[in-house]
Amino acid sequence: MKKVTSLVIATLLVLGLAACGNVSVGSQAPPAPAQSPAATTDPAAPTDPADGDAAPAVGHIGIVTGTISQSEDEQRGAEAFLAEYGDADSGGIVRHVNYPDNFMAEQETTISQIVGLADDPDMKAIIVNQGIPGTVAAFKRIREMRPDILLISGESQEDPSMIEEVADLVINADNIKRGYLIAAAAQKMGAKTFVHISFPRHMSIELLSRRRNILEEACKDLGLEFAFETAPDPTSDVGVPGAQQFILEQMPAWVEKYGADTAFFCTNDAHTEPLLKQVAALGAMFVEADLPSPIMGYPGAFGIDLTNEAGDWPAILKKVEEVVVENGGTGRMGTWAYSYGYTSTAALAEFGKRVTDGEADIGSFEDLMACYEKYTPGASWNGSYYVDAEGVEKTNHVLLYQDTYVFGQGYLGMTDVEVPEKYLTIK
Repeated sequence: MKKVTSLVIATLLVLGLAACGNVSVGSQAPPAPAQSPAATTDPAAPTDPADGDAAPAVGHIGIVTGTISQSEDEQRGAEAFLAEYGDADSGGIVRHVNYPDNFMAEQETTISQIVGLADDPDMKAIIVNQGIPGTVAAFKRIREMRPDILLISGESQEDPSMIEEVADLVINADNIKRGYLIAAAAQKMGAKTFVHISFPRHMSIELLSRRRNILEEACKDLGLEFAFETAPDPTSDVGVPGAQQFILEQMPAWVEKYGADTAFFCTNDAHTEPLLKQVAALGAMFVEADLPSPIMGYPGAFGIDLTNEAGDWPAILKKVEEVVVENGGTGRMGTWAYSYGYTSTAALAEFGKRVTDGEADIGSFEDLMACYEKYTPGASWNGSYYVDAEGVEKTNHVLLYQDTYVFGQGYLGMTDVEVPEKYLTIK
């Protein structure tokens, strides 16, 4: 697929491959899903003063993210949107809540947090990023009580067919194509072995499981040894501290076992910081995070203060790169230039606002990408509609990815790489 910027991505999406269906864009936008009443609801408009009520109705936007310890990028994106549009209790439009860190054991709390936003009579759109387990159940309840509310899930962790049925829009990183592209990037960086670190809960998520299987097949074809290692789930009894300590303690043995020319990859955000710390200390390799970002693990692993650069992604990338290079990571550690989690939270909230204000169409890929462009000016994105393992295209489920940026080396050109069709059908 050709490299494109988010301003023109919709036009070039006709180049999409079989497992990520083609997006046809022209004078007609893709149709909105049948179950999205919010998409056709007339946005809250100022009341005619002649009716005796001159105060306009305020359309509120609800955002649900994890906390700093589990989902820093998503939280920071919510904070940025909140800073721009203001808190609903202070005359703004935003209501932001966090789901619990141990969301697997506290699913009812998660559901209540999401559904509670619908109690606001002025609520027009709710964005959940990441769409952890419980999001589907929450959306179903909201559909019953407030069918007028636009529902958007970012990085859904539940079965695609289930979230697609209840959400107006679903966004995921393109883990189908990334299964091949991450392996190809590791090969370009000089890796000889690829180690995939995860746990059963994540491997039960369809897109993560498919990515893992594609990675293994791609490594075999590209001449890399593939290995799978298990680490504790941060939502288990050991919590985030225990899961992170495991990575810190286990990495020396893994590097000794597989060698320094090994690219390590973990599926969990909480694992990323200790993994990066040990990759740097032991001279190993790291292509990009599960949800890539210059602030995903790097600031904590290297002690980087980004207070002055907050929100300025080119400046953040430059500062992180300087520190990584100083610590011997040239050509051996990478990321995406713009945070996927941060951008998706802010961009999806912006898209929800524009749709409910009548300024965008829920079925328009171009309108969606304009919101991503707002927060990532000049970034290179590739994207397409999700096609499930049975070959069915889902027009309310979008997959996205950026190019891989290697510190001290630059972009690898992965958005120019056409993924062989054989990998797009691996289940």
